Parts: sequence; structure tokens; C-alpha cells
Amino acid sequence: MVKIFRLLLLLLALPVLIGCAAKIPHVIISDFDKRGTKLIAVMPIRNSTSDPKSAEMLRAKLVEELYFKGYPRIPLRVIDEKMAGMTLVGPGEKVSPQRMGEMLKVDAVLYPTLNEGRMGSSVIYASTVAEAEFELISAKTGESLWRVRHRAVYRNYGFTRKQLELKSSRVYEPAIQEVVTRALETLPDRQDAGGS
Repeated sequence: MVKIFRLLLLLLALPVLIGCAAKIPHVIISDFDKRGTKLIAVMPIRNSTSDPKSAEMLRAKLVEELYFKGYPRIPLRVIDEKMAGMTLVGPGEKVSPQRMGEMLKVDAVLYPTLNEGRMGSSVIYASTVAEAEFELISAKTGESLWRVRHRAVYRNYGFTRKQLELKSSRVYEPAIQEVVTRALETLPDRQDAGGS
């Protein structure tokens, strides 16, 4: 009976393991490794949600994940201070990568968008969803170097609304982390990471 249970458990876990191992769909320029992308500025999050804390969390996790891929940290306050003096046409307007490249002396600019970040629940079921997209643009040419979108969904079950809310809030940060980690798995590590 124990052997059957273990086999059943393995069969149930197999699709999850296979799904986690596969890279998510993304677009990357064919000669990315020859572009010399060493310094990346992470721009403020274009936030389609009503929660500014989610956007802050996403941006901080992006900086950390890039650092672990060999890209030096550019302090967010430095980027924000440089942008504070700039005038933009409208609220959804993004600063040109060439302009940011000149001001910050970076090779590329990462424009993240938080499309969805929510926790919803019904009677005994709650879902936590985080979805973001990222586009890396050359600060020299304005050309898109890499683009990816990822969505993480966590499901919880419980008997009370309070229990569901608690479970959902516990997995929200891991959902954001999963989106960042899985998306950045598709971005190549910095080639000369040891030389910085």
C-alpha cells in the first residue's frame, strides 16, 4: 500500500516538476552576448494594480535577481533622483532608454510592468495572482534586447474567510518572487561577471 501511495504521489508531482523546469516563452535578440550589456538600470514599475507596495516589492526583487546574475546593483534612489528632474508628456510615458543611458552611464534599461497582483477568495477557495512583463532596451540603440512575461498563481483552501486571507497574504510575496525568478531565468547571466 505504501509503494502504491508513493508511486501515486510521484505521478502527481511529475507534471509540476516538468512545468517548473521548462523555460517560459520569451524573446531575446540573437546576438545578446555580443552586445556588451553590463549595467542595467531598473526603471520604476508601470503599475496596473492599485497596490503601490507590490510595485516596490517587484522592483526591489528585480534588482536583487539581476545582481545574482552578475549585473551590478544601481541604487534605485539614484535612478529615481535622476528621473525626478525630468519632464514627461503623460502618466504612462516612459523615459527614453538613450536618455537614461546618458544620465546613468548604463548599457540597457529594464522597463517592468506589473499587470496583475491580486488576492481573491470565494467560500473555501482563494487565489493569489501575480503577473508582470519585462522589456530590456539598449541604451545605445533603443532596440529591444529581451522581453518576457510571466504569471504565477497560488491557490489556497480554507474554511473561514480569515483563514483564506491569511493564506493568500502569506503567498503573495513568493508569487512576486516566482514571477521575477522565472522571468529572469531567460535573461543570460552577465558574461564577465567576475570582472566587476
